[in-house]
Amino acid sequence: MTTLSRREFIARALAASSTAALGGASALPVLAEEKSSLPIVVFSKVYQTLKLNFDDAAAVTAEAGIDGIDCPVRPDGEILPEHVIGELPQYAAALRKRGLQLPLLTTGITSVSSPCAEDILRTAKKLGVQFYRLGFVIRATDASAGKQVREIKAQLKDLTALNKQIGIGAIVQNHSPAGHSYLGGDLSELLDLVKDFDPAQIGVAFDIGHALVVHGDDWRQHFEKLKSHLKIAYVKDVKRPGRWVPFGEGDIAATGYFKLLRELKYNAPVSLHIEFDWTNGGKSKTRPALVKALQDSAGVLRRWLASA
Repeated sequence: MTTLSRREFIARALAASSTAALGGASALPVLAEEKSSLPIVVFSKVYQTLKLNFDDAAAVTAEAGIDGIDCPVRPDGEILPEHVIGELPQYAAALRKRGLQLPLLTTGITSVSSPCAEDILRTAKKLGVQFYRLGFVIRATDASAGKQVREIKAQLKDLTALNKQIGIGAIVQNHSPAGHSYLGGDLSELLDLVKDFDPAQIGVAFDIGHALVVHGDDWRQHFEKLKSHLKIAYVKDVKRPGRWVPFGEGDIAATGYFKLLRELKYNAPVSLHIEFDWTNGGKSKTRPALVKALQDSAGVLRRWLASA
């Protein structure tokens, strides 16, 4: 067998996961021998704390040994929707200069009528982005969850047609933070939302942290029903009942989640989310502290992946 360098492996893995975006769940690429070398990208919302420009963001990513970013293009994001045509190519160029990737976006898009939706998706596709996360929908208090799911699915039909035309995939995250109630945070709702769509157009960004908080140890039975739509794994560490902690200090390692990913031959990028306080209450809100948080988190995540 030929041994691939880390860079060669990442390039092939990202290309393979791009192919998977155009097919169903069966198109998930085969897990390579270098299990610990799955591409890891950082959800770069964390960069907004230091107001990093694109060159600095790319430099921090490279210094931390992370393979690329999952960029927020949304209101109050790193890039505002109305600026995407000019700024996203600049960000992608800064990343490419350092051999880094831009496979994912996080957006506020929920329908074709969302502000700048088509500009975002067409610009993203030109730059090699494979998936974009849909925006959150707050659960209505005056309607049943089932009724709201049906209404959102009707909105998504036109969006799936646009996704197919452009050649990009949307993903829905199971997200249910304290103080909010987002549709799909409950995995039963998420299944109802995506099950009738081709996963190439509407897939799942499975967040094991939120799944554990919402469902406890029952998360696995829900995952089994959703795995046909799995496209991207989101990872953050949590100490139940719901406290975000540095990677390795919470309950994620003991879930068996990474073994499940290996059994599924998962080989798409893994999106690393920094939700714990890496600034020490604002006392260490510095570039070196951010780099260390990224390095430490990615190191733990790679060990989890390698030992699965």
